[in-house]
Amino acid sequence: MNPFLGVFFHWLGGLAAGSFYVPFKGVRHWAWETYWLVGGVFSWLVCPWVLATALTRDLPGVLARQDPATLGWTYGFGALWGLGGLSFGLALRYLGLSLGMGVALGYCAAFGTLLPPLLKSFLPAIPVAETLPEIAVSRPGQVTLAGVAVCLAGIAVAALAGLTKEREMPAAQKRQAIAEFNFGKGLLVATFSGILSACFSFALTAGNPIGETARATGTPALWSGLPKLVVVLWGGFTTNFLWCLFLHARHGTA
Repeated sequence: MNPFLGVFFHWLGGLAAGSFYVPFKGVRHWAWETYWLVGGVFSWLVCPWVLATALTRDLPGVLARQDPATLGWTYGFGALWGLGGLSFGLALRYLGLSLGMGVALGYCAAFGTLLPPLLKSFLPAIPVAETLPEIAVSRPGQVTLAGVAVCLAGIAVAALAGLTKEREMPAAQKRQAIAEFNFGKGLLVATFSGILSACFSFALTAGNPIGETARATGTPALWSGLPKLVVVLWGGFTTNFLWCLFLHARHGTA
């Protein structure tokens, strides 16, 4: 185990997650649903499959050997997470890049940490290792919960800043800064996004048998999670694809 390598990958993932929306700011003539779908094709289909094929052994064979229930739960939770990711994009649309990132990602981190073990207390059969009380009695769990508290405090500060900004800015200036700025709607969508984004944790846990099969075929442990990530992202792409098709039909942008 190399904690420094883990921190590096965590930093790299955070950098990617925090900057993925930046190129969209340069799009001028496409509707939101068009460039969101194009980005999704590469983010949820192309890149995961290419990386999993390159870094694991016999990806199609690993997936073909899975029980239908494993694939179904992994894909299904991925689809619910996709709704969270979709509404995350809408939160950025209504709040802007800086405020939207702070609020939406904060909610994702907080709810993604708390909801799975909380639901485990009421639904013992769900694929989660520990309940929230079990996590709270351990030192690592206490540190994690303290981090969540700090995260929620940061959300409160960001939300207060956004509310103050909305009250102080004239309507014309709001529209000039962010074409569809709406603090109330954006905060509601960000909350919805954070709750559903917790399903990513459920999906990864449900896909553990996929990772075990990958390791059994000779894939290094470091990359054994990529095959189940492919299935999770298939689910996420499905919900986003259907929603974008609906918007294309509704707005006549297809």
